[in-house]
Amino acid sequence: MSAFVFFAVLAAAAMHAGWNAVIKIRLDRFASISLMTLATAVVSLPVLPFVAFPSAETWSWIGASLVFHTGYKYFLTRAYDSGDLAQAYPLARGSAPLLTTIGAIVLFREMPEAVAVGGIVLLSAGTFLMSLRGGSIDGLRSRAVFYALVTSLFITGYTLTDGMGARSADTALSYAAWLYIGDGIWSSIFCILLRGPGIVRVVLPEWKSALGAGFLSAAAYAIAMWAMTKAPIAVVAALRETSILFAMMLSVLMIGETLTRWRVAAALLIVGGVAALRLA
Repeated sequence: MSAFVFFAVLAAAAMHAGWNAVIKIRLDRFASISLMTLATAVVSLPVLPFVAFPSAETWSWIGASLVFHTGYKYFLTRAYDSGDLAQAYPLARGSAPLLTTIGAIVLFREMPEAVAVGGIVLLSAGTFLMSLRGGSIDGLRSRAVFYALVTSLFITGYTLTDGMGARSADTALSYAAWLYIGDGIWSSIFCILLRGPGIVRVVLPEWKSALGAGFLSAAAYAIAMWAMTKAPIAVVAALRETSILFAMMLSVLMIGETLTRWRVAAALLIVGGVAALRLA
């Protein structure tokens, strides 16, 4: 992985943590993340005249991705309803790099180098440790654990799907723009079906923050999908999980959650994993 791709993914990770913090502090998080997804589609509209229309193959990847993204957003918000951002976020993301690595090997025969595998393992271990409260497994809330782990399965699904989808498209930006449009439309319909038409009045006052979160989400994931056309999917997926470090800082500074020595130690493991990925 080149230095440019490496630091681009780090920047995307920071943006990803930013929009997750915005969603965490909202009262109705599923409605908020659905509104943010619609905002992502809105900020993508100006890009459409400059990108190619997807082929049938690319549309099939986009369709599969919409299914995975819907499950991801639903279970992520349920995890946030059940646990702290500093607990739910790293647990949801922690197992995804390992699952993505296995999926890329089995489905696409894409085997990372040994150093990269070591970095992925270190980074995943750090994210799991960071989700612990006070260094004890007893500190985990069972409901938050369940929702977070289900979320990780959907993360793995859309990561593999979007990595291959971006490679099948004319450009990664083309894939991202059309994915965002489809996701915005479907998420809005799904939210209204799930919560009823009255939910529109509830979330409408949040449109300004939704636009900000939507821009962060669009930019962050577009960068990640572009990076997956330049480097192995598993390596990019793992490096994105440095967002855990940014989420930890935001959870302390913005939400007032506790920073423990255990989570600091976990952060060091993540940094070690990042260093290994840079050397890969």
